Amino acid sequence: MKPSIASGDLKSILISKRANLYYLEYCRVLCNGGRVEFVTDEGKRSLYWNIPIANTTTVLLGNGTSVTQAAMRELAKAGVLVGFCGGGGTPLFSANEMDVEVAWFSPQSEYRPTEYLQHWVRFWFDDALRLQAAKTLQTIRLARIRQHWGSARPLREAGFLVDPAVLGAALDAAQHSVDAAADTNHLLAAEAHLTKQLYKMAVNAMGYGEFTRSKRGGGTDPANRFLDHGNYLAYGLAASATWVLGLPHGLAVLHGKTRRGGLVFDVADLVKDAHILPQAFVSAMRGDDEAAFRRACIEQLTQTEALDFMIDQLKDIAVTIGRLAP
Repeated sequence: MKPSIASGDLKSILISKRANLYYLEYCRVLCNGGRVEFVTDEGKRSLYWNIPIANTTTVLLGNGTSVTQAAMRELAKAGVLVGFCGGGGTPLFSANEMDVEVAWFSPQSEYRPTEYLQHWVRFWFDDALRLQAAKTLQTIRLARIRQHWGSARPLREAGFLVDPAVLGAALDAAQHSVDAAADTNHLLAAEAHLTKQLYKMAVNAMGYGEFTRSKRGGGTDPANRFLDHGNYLAYGLAASATWVLGLPHGLAVLHGKTRRGGLVFDVADLVKDAHILPQAFVSAMRGDDEAAFRRACIEQLTQTEALDFMIDQLKDIAVTIGRLAP
């Protein structure tokens, strides 16, 4: 007879190595026989689907969902980040006064490490060092775009071909603007300017036609809807990365003046334009539905180890810039 293994002896999967991110709608999340499951109704039958919480980073609860207290207890014990959101993961769908599109409920633990929080707060109260951290994040964002847009095989196979000279010139100009920025307002302006250029390149690469970025809801345009949807996948990863390192979402370095959870938006910028933006136009031209687009985004984010990347960059910024504080 094989010896039994006590549950307390099992090692949990690191957040950055977990494989699953769920978006659920029109279902109930509950505990059933010690497992966390979501239940869908199909005619007179109820279908139960297991959520492998030990291998899950984030659960987004969309329209028509409910969750039991017992399920939340198990999700918290497993360190799963839970967020309430609207259909497709885009509009705010929670009675919450925070100015964010997703209301996050972080698992509570008094034993999370504080090492990186201590480094972060050393520089956060210094305006110059906080600006330096914001510039570092934007520089990393530009490098990620340059790397992924130029070499990602899925994009090439989908016909997403951008002129390297045009892309390189735009990124070089953006880097110059980042280096010269005197404050966060200039950084935000440079960020917005480059994103508009990237939209234009993506439209031309896919022959999309007329496109105007919608601020809220996406309307009927598929690219806009996919951009909204995919961005919230990036927000989920960013929220997971900051939670793992014990960094409160309010300690933003760039978006903090307009977003109370601004650090999530800061960190999500590392992958949004690099991965989500091109996939939104590829999926829109291909006629994908929301599920197919979501699978394509998650596959890219997983293959490129986006969550590991976010965590590593935050750790490096916290330690490197924290050491510069008096």
